[in-house]
Amino acid sequence: MLYDLLFRTVLSRVDPERAHHGAARLIALAGRVPPLRGALAATLGRPAPGERPVVFGRRLPGRLGLAAGFDKDATMAAGLAALGFAFVEVGTVTAHPQPGNPRPRLQRVTAQRALVNRMGFNNQGAAAAARRLARLRRTAAGRRLVIGANIGKSKVTPPADAVADYVTSARAVAPYADYLVVNVSSPNTPGLRDLQATEALRPILAAVVEQAAYAAGRDVPVLVKIAPDLADDDVEAVARLALELDLAGVVATNTTIAHDHGAGGLSGPPLHARALEVVRRVRTVLGPDRVVIGVGGISGVEDARAMIDAGATLVQAYTAFVYAGATWPGRVNRALG
Repeated sequence: MLYDLLFRTVLSRVDPERAHHGAARLIALAGRVPPLRGALAATLGRPAPGERPVVFGRRLPGRLGLAAGFDKDATMAAGLAALGFAFVEVGTVTAHPQPGNPRPRLQRVTAQRALVNRMGFNNQGAAAAARRLARLRRTAAGRRLVIGANIGKSKVTPPADAVADYVTSARAVAPYADYLVVNVSSPNTPGLRDLQATEALRPILAAVVEQAAYAAGRDVPVLVKIAPDLADDDVEAVARLALELDLAGVVATNTTIAHDHGAGGLSGPPLHARALEVVRRVRTVLGPDRVVIGVGGISGVEDARAMIDAGATLVQAYTAFVYAGATWPGRVNRALG
């Protein structure tokens, strides 16, 4: 494929974060220019055939969406949907703007078509993301998009104040999101994964559910995103907590620290087998009625179908989009049917 040649000969020689920002500018521009956005949607973003799934009260054009981490500041949702993603999860956003970890902080593992990121929730803050989402939702095209918002803890906020930090972000973005994801599983914010312990997680989730509904004036589906590195018993404990608090569901999984490529979280094909197992365990606990978003190492249609067979309602990808290019999400969504 042309993109494979371009990636091997040009893009792989460019710093990964610099390449990302270049692509992000083009995708954001495509989303802002109606004729260009329409042309992309008509060619690359044609919806999947057959009956469309209804999730979060919205009818989606497919089952594959974009995972959090790519559109950190909510600038690209319209362009990403035009490329064929059925839904877009923006963020992770934090209550306080933050620069993230020092560069270099994004690494390709090309032999495995994987990535290692140690970004550290670099973003302009939840209030800035909310302003962009508000502008987007004022347009007819923006209201048609299915958008999730992923919220995390600010690095400057001590764990004792985590509840208030998450609530600040939730109240900012909830009015414009179809669902919220509470991210307690990134390996790149010190101490964050400790919040996956149910004693620490319960007050965060309960407060986010309550305050998101208050800010939006409606019930906002809330999910929790968990790490693949949790022990099986802990995976099931978080799923039981989701039931206890009547959450909409669980996102499984985040990146893994079980790799030998230095600091940061690994994403891509090496994660797929464990992500499948976590999805199975979560679905067993949650039963048939909650949403499970499966993410981790989805490189093509077979991986996506395996995740759905394991119990995922919807699936997400990020790394494969980097390696396979702009035509990839639409192709996968149409093949999933």
